[in-house]
Amino acid sequence: MKTYVIIIALALSLFASQSFAQDISQSQVPSLVVNEFQQAHPKALDVEWEMDGGHYKVEFVIGLLGTDHEIWYDQTGKIRRQEEEISKADLPKAVLSKIKTNYDGYRLDDVKKISVGTEIIYTLEAKTLMEEWKLAFDEVGNELSKIAD
Repeated sequence: MKTYVIIIALALSLFASQSFAQDISQSQVPSLVVNEFQQAHPKALDVEWEMDGGHYKVEFVIGLLGTDHEIWYDQTGKIRRQEEEISKADLPKAVLSKIKTNYDGYRLDDVKKISVGTEIIYTLEAKTLMEEWKLAFDEVGNELSKIAD
């Protein structure tokens, strides 16, 4: 139960504006953090760093089509949160099944896989001409949040 409360709180915070982040140059990021990032993502392009609260956030793209990624590191170079843009086809079957059951006929946009520790959450926007929802699901297809947009 405690895990689901944490997941729901995380899912809700994902949709909140992060207006407190401040752009910084790579030279302002501890070398330990930069080294961890560069070793894990040597082909990263369009790299931008921000100070987000007490964490170093890096935004970058990978691949020819430019798949968006965001990673939050702590001062020691440990990953605290990671977001990756994914395609609808990359969603787990259980999530796709729940979407087909509850949101058939909706267009899906902004599909992301979000990892915090060992927890994984999938977020997306489901749209029709009349309504738009921001949704979050766990790996087994449980709907964690549904916010009107």
